[in-house]
Amino acid sequence: MEYSANQIANMANILRLDVIEMTAAANSGHPGGSLSAADFMAALYFRILRHDPANPQWEDRDRFVLSKGHVAPVLYAALAESGYFPKDELITLRKLGSHLQGHPVRGKVPGVEMSTGSLGQGLSMSCGIALAGKRDGKDYRTYCLLGDGELQSGQNWEAAMFAHHYGLSNLIAVVDRNRLQITGNTEDAMALDPLPEKWRAFGWNVIVINGHNIRQILDACDKAKASRKNPTVIIMNTVKGKGVSFMENNAGFHGKACNHEEYLQAVKELKEVIQ
Repeated sequence: MEYSANQIANMANILRLDVIEMTAAANSGHPGGSLSAADFMAALYFRILRHDPANPQWEDRDRFVLSKGHVAPVLYAALAESGYFPKDELITLRKLGSHLQGHPVRGKVPGVEMSTGSLGQGLSMSCGIALAGKRDGKDYRTYCLLGDGELQSGQNWEAAMFAHHYGLSNLIAVVDRNRLQITGNTEDAMALDPLPEKWRAFGWNVIVINGHNIRQILDACDKAKASRKNPTVIIMNTVKGKGVSFMENNAGFHGKACNHEEYLQAVKELKEVIQ
């Protein structure tokens, strides 16, 4: 079944509700960046990605690397909602004995391609996966979701150079540009702007979109798939904490779960928009 744009938008809010419930139950986790990435994750798993939840190791599947591994809650939600494991396991996030650890671990959760969490490394790993696909004559694509704060790590730019040098047109990087990191505004910590120009200087195709507009996400990925020469980066302008009024543009919820009163308010707001 191919989801429509409206169905994807609705699924994004379901993922947001899952994130709130998971992190509140754990009383820990990273809700803010999970919420800002929910629209992309819904589009990825319910329309864009070539994958098979019944066969997670399908050789010809597209690969997805969550470089900003701290937003594991939204990845786990997308995997569960698309059928990789039972949804009722989400509530075990960060619990002793759960396979849903605070950061994704390959081999622990079906559908997780790479163990991530140390910021700045995901794009390098994605380059390796994409290069292997090229050399093996495979037509799968590799998608890598990056936080904007982690672009302050120099390893990303080495990877960007590598991807262009080896013509990794099968690599699509996606930047969640919510402009907030744990310490506050990204531009105060280490300015990233002009971000599109930086990527262009490294030889990448650059697409800038509203990361909460499903049609723009789908169109951008279609354009990225059409590339036959260079890697593509999609820079998504987003709102940290999107979908929950008191969490939006609030760096305090980068790595903090809701308290009980906040949880009730967040659930109420999200349930009002879920169809």
